Amino acid sequence: MQSHPYDSLTPDTVLDAVESQGYLSDARILALNSYENRVYQVGIDGAEPLIAKFYRPERWSEAQILEEHTFTQALAELEIPVVPPLTLGAGDTATTLAHWQQFRFSLYPRKGGQAPELDNADNLLILGRFLGRIHAAGQSRTFDHRPELDVQSFAIDSYRFLLDRQFIPGELITAYRSLCEDLIDKLQQIFPRIDYRRIRLHGDCHPGNILWRDQAPHFVDFDDARNGPAVQDLWMLLSGDRQQQTLQLSEVLEGYRQFCDFNTAELALIEALRTLRIMHYAAWLARRWEDPAFPHNFPWFNTQRYWAEHILELREQLAAMDEPALAVL
Repeated sequence: MQSHPYDSLTPDTVLDAVESQGYLSDARILALNSYENRVYQVGIDGAEPLIAKFYRPERWSEAQILEEHTFTQALAELEIPVVPPLTLGAGDTATTLAHWQQFRFSLYPRKGGQAPELDNADNLLILGRFLGRIHAAGQSRTFDHRPELDVQSFAIDSYRFLLDRQFIPGELITAYRSLCEDLIDKLQQIFPRIDYRRIRLHGDCHPGNILWRDQAPHFVDFDDARNGPAVQDLWMLLSGDRQQQTLQLSEVLEGYRQFCDFNTAELALIEALRTLRIMHYAAWLARRWEDPAFPHNFPWFNTQRYWAEHILELREQLAAMDEPALAVL
């Protein structure tokens, strides 16, 4: 079996990396749920545990990682509840990104919490307020190094990768190709129609990346931060039927608009953004399939049933993009 870079990330390597930054571990280590990167809780002698994040080799450039760190640090300085990386070292050598062997890693304080209850209107209002504050800071400039949320990278590149690497079962290729060509054509029509402002986003603001504690959210894991439309950080908070989503959206935007303007024309992008996420997710799993953690944790992927259901889901999205956009009450 072909080796994977993470094969050499042993517990001893993790502990040695953390201790290289001046900490003394108590040798307790707990792997946390993270597949794109590797994340561990590491016990520190006489102090609170730290969270050590080891970045997937060759995914982000150093400039892209540091740009994410700078953004979260700026948000924290504005007293927005995010979890920025710790500064390591001092003076001219101070940094948030350290190196150990072939790995790049950063350290974070441990923050507890649970996913927010999104059926609570007060919680949605509070989430909207903090997202408004994040976006008010995010729109002051765009990222220079981090990528764009666009049709090319999320839809076209995903579609081509899956076909080129022969992930789609032979009997489904014709249906998949025809459907994706229609989806891409529609996506390429929708985005130019909406005059939206590109801002710095969390990028992956689903409930699993929000820790609720002390009656407030803590936004974590800015690993997918990128430039894009503001609505990208809002739509994943919505669920249920159209009426339920309309009520939820109204609560979120009521809080959001206390700190940041929102262009309601962006609501017409929600189903297009959902389509991009679905296409990108399938290709993401395929791109990582050589990582042993993925077949182990996603055993349902790359089966005949998975691809048949994926095509059905995409077909539903093709229809959904023709539906009227959500409206705000």
